[in-house]
Amino acid sequence: MPAAIEIEGLSKSYGHGDEATMAVDALDLEVKAGEIFGFLGPNGAGKTTTVQMLVGLVFPDGGKACLLGKPLGDLEARASIGYLPETFDFHGFLRAREFLEFHAGLYGVDPGEREQRIGEVLELMDLQANADSRLRTFSRGMLQRIGIAQALINRPRLLFLDEPTSALDPMGRRQMRDIILSLRDRGTTIFLNSHLLSEVEMTCDRVGIINHGRLVRVASLPELTSPRPCVEVDAVDMGPEIMSSIEAMALRVEQREGRLLVWLEDESQVNRLAEIIVSGGASLRSFTPRQRSLEEAFIQAIEEDEQ
Repeated sequence: MPAAIEIEGLSKSYGHGDEATMAVDALDLEVKAGEIFGFLGPNGAGKTTTVQMLVGLVFPDGGKACLLGKPLGDLEARASIGYLPETFDFHGFLRAREFLEFHAGLYGVDPGEREQRIGEVLELMDLQANADSRLRTFSRGMLQRIGIAQALINRPRLLFLDEPTSALDPMGRRQMRDIILSLRDRGTTIFLNSHLLSEVEMTCDRVGIINHGRLVRVASLPELTSPRPCVEVDAVDMGPEIMSSIEAMALRVEQREGRLLVWLEDESQVNRLAEIIVSGGASLRSFTPRQRSLEEAFIQAIEEDEQ
């Protein structure tokens, strides 16, 4: 099975001469069919420009890409893609049902199937009661949900979501997570841009981190969040000798909120760390293995790239 997304040397700059800004710089990336791929980066890193090139809204300056085994712009591939942009301005005078009918037509959905498809996505996004309401009466969260509904109206094989939970309340974000996971279970590939790293951590199979238009890291969630064992230590009477012994064996030691975070080379050193603390005369109140968060992994990757 070919990859859902294959990118080779994709580049895009804005402006001319000395004032040109490189938005995406020779990007190489492969997204597997059927996975949820999180695309992360600081503001201005090139995330949205990358998506806009892939869906045909922006033309690249160089490089190439294939979606669902077809080159960019292929009509067959485009008919199998769904897209929710980060910012949108839907036709406020349309009713929700009319809006979805319009987009079903743009996707070429058979007229005989449109009513069923519209019912499916309205139910999925919990908007059945608002089917005949005009979009201008919708809240920001409801507009986000109708936007996701239009992205699903063609039952896409590849779905691009740019900040899909930005306007949703906690219940809406949970619903969106469930929808994303159920789509993956049906075989849909999802390319997800989001600043909400906790949402990415709960949904994505792999993550790519981009900075200044360059891809700096691609890894699975376990690879990013569990690269080395880390122990959170809460102890009193940890004198200089104990601290010196810990620093000699550890990869990294960090003081945080009155506790000690100790990163070790491997699991075999965990017991040794506890022995050093107790035998040195300190009083150990808690000793907790700790998994690194995606936020910490993201910040480290960006800081290392900046350096």
